Amino acid sequence: MTRDKQLRGIKLKEVFQKQRLGQALNVKEFAALAGLSYSTARGWFRAKGFPAFNGKVFWQDFVIWRRRQTGIEPSAGASLAAENPPSSLKHPDSQLPPKAQKLLSEA
Repeated sequence: MTRDKQLRGIKLKEVFQKQRLGQALNVKEFAALAGLSYSTARGWFRAKGFPAFNGKVFWQDFVIWRRRQTGIEPSAGASLAAENPPSSLKHPDSQLPPKAQKLLSEA
C-alpha cells in the first residue's frame, strides 16, 4: 500500500469502514485515507484551525475545513458569528469541530 513506515500496519478496509460510519480517525488512519505521509498528516493535526480533537478527526469535519481553506465554503468565523450570539463564542465547546460539538450536545 505505502512505503511510509508509520503507515504499514494500517488496514485500508477498516479505515474506509470508519469513514463510511462517520467515526473519528487517528493521525495514521487519516493519513492513509487522505493519501498523505504520516509526517504531513501530523503537521496538519497541529495546524491552527484544523478540526482535530484529542488526536482524532472526523472525515466530514476535514472536508469542511478543506473547502474553507480553498475558498469553496465561507469561513467558520463568518458563519459562526452570524449564527451565534457573542456569549456563545466564549463557551469552550464552540471551538470544537462540528461533529464533536454535535456528539457533546447529544450526550
